[in-house]
Amino acid sequence: MNVTQEEFILRESTHSPPQQENETEDNTQVTELSDSVERIPRDQWQRAPSYTRGISQPLIDLVPASSSLGIQEEPSYNNSSYFRDGERTIDFILVWDKFQPKSLDANSVLKRKVFEDNLINEGLELEKENAIDGLYFIKIHAPSEVLRRYSEILKLRMPMKEELCTVHKDQKLNPVLHATMYLSKKIPELKSVHRGTNSLFHKYHSFTRLVMRRFYVDENIFPTKSHRFTAVYSRDKEYLFDVNSESFFTPAVHSRIVQFILDRQRFSLDQSNEYAFGIERLISENAYRAAYPLHDGDISTPGSMRHVLYHEWASVQKCFRYQPLDYVKEYFGIKIALYFAWLGFYTHMLIPASVVGLGCFIFSCLTMFKNKPSEDICQNKLNIKMCPLCDFFCDYWDLSETCLHARVTYLIDNPTTVFFAIFMSFWAAMFLELWKRYSAEITHRWDLTGFDIQEEHPRPEYLARLSHVKRKHVNVVTNTMEPHVPFWKVRFPATMLSFSIVLLLVTMAVAALLGVVLYRMSLLAALSVYGDSVITSYAILFTTATAATINLCCIVVFNWIYSWLAEYLTELELLRTQTEFDDSLTLKIYLLQFVNYYASIFYIAFFKGKFIGYPGNYNRWLGYRQEECGPGGCLMELCIQLAIIMVGKQAVNTLLEMLFPLIYKWLNLWWLRNELRGKRSIKSNLQWVKDFKLIEWGPRGLFPEYLEMVLQYGFVTIFVAAFPLAPFFALINNIFEMRLDAKKLLTFYRRPVTQRVRDIGVWFKILNSIGKLAVITNGFIIAFTSEFIPRLVYVFRVNSQGTLDGYLNHSLSYFDVRQFSEGSAPQSTAYNITYCRYPDYREPPWHENAYATTSNYWHILAARLAFIVVFEVCNQ
Repeated sequence: MNVTQEEFILRESTHSPPQQENETEDNTQVTELSDSVERIPRDQWQRAPSYTRGISQPLIDLVPASSSLGIQEEPSYNNSSYFRDGERTIDFILVWDKFQPKSLDANSVLKRKVFEDNLINEGLELEKENAIDGLYFIKIHAPSEVLRRYSEILKLRMPMKEELCTVHKDQKLNPVLHATMYLSKKIPELKSVHRGTNSLFHKYHSFTRLVMRRFYVDENIFPTKSHRFTAVYSRDKEYLFDVNSESFFTPAVHSRIVQFILDRQRFSLDQSNEYAFGIERLISENAYRAAYPLHDGDISTPGSMRHVLYHEWASVQKCFRYQPLDYVKEYFGIKIALYFAWLGFYTHMLIPASVVGLGCFIFSCLTMFKNKPSEDICQNKLNIKMCPLCDFFCDYWDLSETCLHARVTYLIDNPTTVFFAIFMSFWAAMFLELWKRYSAEITHRWDLTGFDIQEEHPRPEYLARLSHVKRKHVNVVTNTMEPHVPFWKVRFPATMLSFSIVLLLVTMAVAALLGVVLYRMSLLAALSVYGDSVITSYAILFTTATAATINLCCIVVFNWIYSWLAEYLTELELLRTQTEFDDSLTLKIYLLQFVNYYASIFYIAFFKGKFIGYPGNYNRWLGYRQEECGPGGCLMELCIQLAIIMVGKQAVNTLLEMLFPLIYKWLNLWWLRNELRGKRSIKSNLQWVKDFKLIEWGPRGLFPEYLEMVLQYGFVTIFVAAFPLAPFFALINNIFEMRLDAKKLLTFYRRPVTQRVRDIGVWFKILNSIGKLAVITNGFIIAFTSEFIPRLVYVFRVNSQGTLDGYLNHSLSYFDVRQFSEGSAPQSTAYNITYCRYPDYREPPWHENAYATTSNYWHILAARLAFIVVFEVCNQ
């Protein structure tokens, strides 16, 4: 079929006369597409991949094209959620833009023609709208026959008739209750007790309902939905289903079925082109600009579910109310509803953790001035001079200068820290167990129990990559033919390649951290020799600032590389379903993000200042002296790092989550106007135009939301021994995060296509792994980073009175300043001293085994290891 480019441009244009007199000249020259392009013969159609055919008969039967299924030319209708006839609902919208590059090329026009004719032959009904500033909107409606056919193909679970869902309760009484009622009739005294007890319970329940009314969902706005039994839909057993009900096929089912068809229809007559299918490919090639289902109305439109959810669910004023999850599921689908269910449950579980954490912190504040070691530092009775913290630049310093640091450190390094760490370990285990119960309740209520991963249809990309595979097998669940993927020849090499590259990226992230540490050490050494006088006076500040900048650049670059490479590697693994693909991609990105976010914290917690040696004989790395913790110690530095990263990151993320959608929406509109040099206004009250201006949600729109919360969960559990207020700040953040996420989803994004899932997927396994890791890290932080074990050994072994009197002097060793190695002593000093002190358990310089570790060092090490064993066993 030979068609010139000019003919195709004419055929792709609007079929109706312009609505406005000032319509552009391009719009007035167009004619109806179907008048100038002949219908493509049926024998030239290229179907979706072969898995759509069953064993005994085709699962997808082409519906003959007719005028009733084609593009309609009927009078305009006021309601922008319907076709012009006012009866057929709009299930999906396709948009193409004549001002977009290549959109009017003959190739793009042919692709649209073939694709739309394929949709019509599949049974969908299309209707074109007049151009609005060069934008052409194609409305799609899935008639009842298509919905029934594809509901069977997709094995959707649909509600059965109400008369089949009657539940008969067992009227038999509990034997104990039956005996109590019998005795109350026979014994007058017991009868009065029975009445009084019933009255008391009645008053208690009435009071509870009165109090909880302010927290429960308002049933006047969100009536309780009755539970309906569901079953996998089958046209052979249609008598079990109330198919004629208007609410049987919900808008979510409509959009899901249309999306399934759009993802699998071809747009090329060239059958050798294996990848010529799917709406996503057409959008990427500028043949179309967008494809999306409609919101049921504007936020300001009373009566629409979007309006109700915006004011009663997404409002921050409703942040203390339960979420209407059944209605969220009905509007956005199961996947998004499960996220909000998990987020709400996690937020509720943070309440006891926050209360206990606050209690421990308040107790620490009340006893802060009773801590003997910190009071010894503040009173400066011992007049202790400490050794320099770095070579050349750092001077000796007075321990009393760290009075504030010592008192603040006590807030997080005291016996309550151990109790809280143990409590949070049990809390993490309890959280996962209770979530499994709550998830089972949701699974039952939303009928997800019968969902089998094998019922999910293969991804179009998966089938396209395996189109050359001749060997096929039968999927016994879907009763379809699918390509057979050899494990050892295809899957195993791809999986090993993916694993190797991910391991390489993790190693690179760790190497980047070590590189920044080495940069700080080497820069200090270089400045001590070649530095300018102005720079050397602020050497530590200059080094810290530049190192932080380099670290930030590494994080940004690695994040970009991770996102792109993880998706590419996951495609290589040839994962069959979208669920498997998403889980594998999620695991890769989270692993890389885990290293990116937590590497510096692990370094401070377990490595910084732990292997430095002692003055005069420092353990150097590549010739450079290792970093030491600040005057407040490593635990205080770890707490500050956690507070800045967690609280600061949450505040910035919350701000950016609200600003970015606004910026993206503004940029989208600016780009559209800029294409016509400011002449395009795109002002319309039509719902499909309003939704076009919104942002595409995307198939992985929930990933950053889950990632943010799971990273927060890591801060709350893994390092809680160093930051007891982490659950409290997480609770405050999540109370607002839940509503802001809902508002963002309703306000700035197009309506997502629903996706059926069984649970939160691989995120549960990640949470379970974090809980187990938290037990290990908290045990090591208490044992090796805090002063809890050394103080415990001092109280029970060294001090006969069982107090901390003298602990400060006991924990510091002596060093003769004349024994500094060359380049280690301060360049200038204000102190004239012979000995300086440093935190360690070593013999003094006048001892015959000068600077050797003392017996107390080995006792403390044994106690630390014993504590870890006991701590781990108690939390199993």
